[in-house]
Amino acid sequence: MRITVFGAAGAAGRRITVEALSRGHAVTAVVRSPARFAELPDGARARVGDALSAASATESARDQDVVIAATRPAPGREGELVLATEVLLAAVTVTGARLLVVGGAGTLTVPSGGTVADAPDFPADWLPIARAGAEQLDRCRAAPLADWAYLSPAALLTPGERTGRYRLGADELVTDQHGVSALSYEDLAVVLLDEAEDPEHHQCRFTAAY
Repeated sequence: MRITVFGAAGAAGRRITVEALSRGHAVTAVVRSPARFAELPDGARARVGDALSAASATESARDQDVVIAATRPAPGREGELVLATEVLLAAVTVTGARLLVVGGAGTLTVPSGGTVADAPDFPADWLPIARAGAEQLDRCRAAPLADWAYLSPAALLTPGERTGRYRLGADELVTDQHGVSALSYEDLAVVLLDEAEDPEHHQCRFTAAY
């Protein structure tokens, strides 16, 4: 497949790029500046682009099978997450590519009621990006003409090893027998590429954890 990854030098994007390359896909790795080319995995086609630009996003999505949005704005610029998602949704609507969005976990529901972000122990400094993630999901749900899927990760997403094991869910946080919701960035990439190769989620949100 031909896959374009926005945010390809980031924590999630780089691992997604590595996973896609390991499966033999042709990957275009999009970053905002050539200064970040050195951070990209060997084998990826490096490209300067901007998910906030309609022209740039559409050009990067042209002739692609899948576009992956793995961008994360700097603190204080969380609104860019929503804008980038709107731009990419419009781009894939025009080009016909499928959009896979790496979203947030804040809107996942929990058995005790409410959402992850509603919990009293949810870190206050994470609230701005959690709110942006909620708006991001709303924008996806308001785009009926785009073929999108929104992946909410586990509550604890950290660097680790690639196991290839995970459990899927829909709108409720997936936890283990101890109530822990965790996933490595490496296995997040596995989840996303499995979805890219064997689509099961269309115009909906899904989640994954161990």
